[in-house]
Amino acid sequence: MEQSTQSSAARQARALWLMTEPLHAVCYFDDDCRSLGRALGLKGFWMGYFASRTAPLGAVEPAAATAVLGVFAPGMVARALPAAWSTAGPAHVLDERGRRAAHALRRIHPHLDRTATELLPLLQAIVDDAPATARPLFAANRALCDPADPVERLWQLATALREFRGDAHLSVLADRDVDGCEALVLAAASGLVPKDTIREDRGWTEEEWAAAADRLRARDLVDAQGDATASGLCERTRIEEETDRLAARLLRSLSPAQADGLLGLLEPVVRRILAADVLPFPNPIGLPHPDTP
Repeated sequence: MEQSTQSSAARQARALWLMTEPLHAVCYFDDDCRSLGRALGLKGFWMGYFASRTAPLGAVEPAAATAVLGVFAPGMVARALPAAWSTAGPAHVLDERGRRAAHALRRIHPHLDRTATELLPLLQAIVDDAPATARPLFAANRALCDPADPVERLWQLATALREFRGDAHLSVLADRDVDGCEALVLAAASGLVPKDTIREDRGWTEEEWAAAADRLRARDLVDAQGDATASGLCERTRIEEETDRLAARLLRSLSPAQADGLLGLLEPVVRRILAADVLPFPNPIGLPHPDTP
């Protein structure tokens, strides 16, 4: 009985990710959000990305940023930080990212304010109840979940939830002795992220990528052609299942019926986002289309 309950909670946690990640991810794919860096005087999308993603932590240095982000090459992070902070401080970056995310969501869903009033109490309860220990990006984002604008607050709560899952995912990778580059190689080999672009998107050199593939090959996780072996596919499944198990802690404050009700409220919002074609599929964040079995 206990195992069945845990399995159900993990499935709901995965469904929560599928229903909140698209809401959060407009900040990566909406054109106005993507121009945040240049609007702040930063050098292009990636400097803006690293500044906005890590700004909840303050003016973080590259070594710490690389550790909490997990899958980006250290050199790529170091090209953006700490240089970004000399142009735009974290508080300014945070104000701009929240404003642009809310604007993007309202453009996609003009009546989102009305839905937000129903969603906010449930999402806030989840975020308030979740433990922050060993979850740095979640903890930093939770402290920001008080904007007066209801749509901006909705986006920030979704962001805190996705960072909780992201922190958990990195813990699973570390526990299974998979480093950031290896995680991407295995994800690409398993068809979860675009194989032809993900290496450059995350800043790894061809040599670093090849070395990671060799390490995975030695563990029988990828084959000579760079595809996941049967063992590799099982390992990816274990990683996702363990991430779901850890993320299920988010739903402890809700009954299964309340969790289903929350997912039901989120679903039409996500449908509007998907219908707007803001998010590409496949995508570098590994988000599957919700209709994928």
